[in-house]
Amino acid sequence: MLNQTAVTEFILQGFSDDQDFQILHFVLFFSLYLVTMVGNTLIIITVAQSNNLHNPMYFFLAVLSSVDFCFISTTVPKSMVNSLMNDNVISFVGCITQVFLVVSCATAEIFLLTIMAYDRYVAICHPLQYKLIMNWKICLQITTISLVCGVINGAGHTANTFKLDFCSSNVIEQYFCDIPQLLKISCTATETNEKISFGFALSIGSFCFLFVFMSYWYIFSVVFKIKSIQGQYKVFSTCTPHLTVFCLFLFTVMFSYMRPKALSSPSLDLLAAVLYTVLPPLMNPIIYSLRNTQIQIAVLKMGKKYFRFHMLT
Repeated sequence: MLNQTAVTEFILQGFSDDQDFQILHFVLFFSLYLVTMVGNTLIIITVAQSNNLHNPMYFFLAVLSSVDFCFISTTVPKSMVNSLMNDNVISFVGCITQVFLVVSCATAEIFLLTIMAYDRYVAICHPLQYKLIMNWKICLQITTISLVCGVINGAGHTANTFKLDFCSSNVIEQYFCDIPQLLKISCTATETNEKISFGFALSIGSFCFLFVFMSYWYIFSVVFKIKSIQGQYKVFSTCTPHLTVFCLFLFTVMFSYMRPKALSSPSLDLLAAVLYTVLPPLMNPIIYSLRNTQIQIAVLKMGKKYFRFHMLT
């Protein structure tokens, strides 16, 4: 039996071996990646350059866009190159890097979405104390904690996964190095790893879900006391996009890491992976841009300013 040091590369099975389908895969992923990059970059630049957006809510949104930028860049570009070059090989080090970054970004994202719910709770339920509670020092601290927790969780899962032996197969039935798929091809007993992955996903997911649920419970209890329809609409227009993004991301991640083996199949595994690695980074800027008037106004002002400068030069 060869230990894991004998494995120098893995084969990412991807979506199809058909060349026409691979070209379609490249075009589709390239389009999704381009839209995601433009959307998230636009939010980061808009928040950074618009003075009226220099508050905790948009600061967290800019950090979330930065994490999404890293998240989708970890998996999609490599998949596009593989389909274009018809070469599905990924090095052992590259696989380790993907696992670390995917878990780190996913953990940081779920914590940031939870913090954003708390920020909305303080802004709506305790408006007079908002600046005192959500001051910049606190914002930077909790953001740093979220990112550090993501890195720690990513490092722990990566070390726990790659201490296993890979000696019978190096073919991963996924378009990137995903922990559940790596556990399938390991020739070492993986019961402990599966329990750890399930336990961490359940613990983090449950904590964040309950925290967000309680935050919105208090928010909606306050909203329904507002007699003004316009006031209610303003609150709902702020909170609904965030709640949509949170639920979309949480349930797709938990489904990917916690579903029973009986529900596992190559096509379902691929769909679940796309739902939590591609869809949230793509949808975040779209949802926030379409439902947030302040961002729309800031983008229009920045666009007018840029084009006016461009015409003058």
